[in-house]
Amino acid sequence: MSAVPVNEAAPTPAPAVTFSGPQRVPYPGGCVLEPGPYALDYLLKWRTAVTVRGTVHPNTPVFAFLRDLLSDPAAYDLTPADAQAARDRFLELAGQALSAEGGDPAWLAREFNR
Repeated sequence: MSAVPVNEAAPTPAPAVTFSGPQRVPYPGGCVLEPGPYALDYLLKWRTAVTVRGTVHPNTPVFAFLRDLLSDPAAYDLTPADAQAARDRFLELAGQALSAEGGDPAWLAREFNR
């Protein structure tokens, strides 16, 4: 009796662009600004280390950096799909932080289209 090969799923390749997700938005409270719009502003300026194909960009404003990646992926040795995957990751992670403050994740997606 011969062994039958088992179809194993190919390992998922590591993303070309990585960054940690934002922590809880540090909303100061008060009546000056609603939590949702405050969180949106915070997330559009949020900074962390972003790694692109092994090169670390420390303390980087993530949203602005991703806009650069999307406008010219080849400048970072990325494919358009790599840049889109990084955008999608940001929308997922930052969208969760925005939702936690009563904001709408669609607000973040809209900012990429401006």
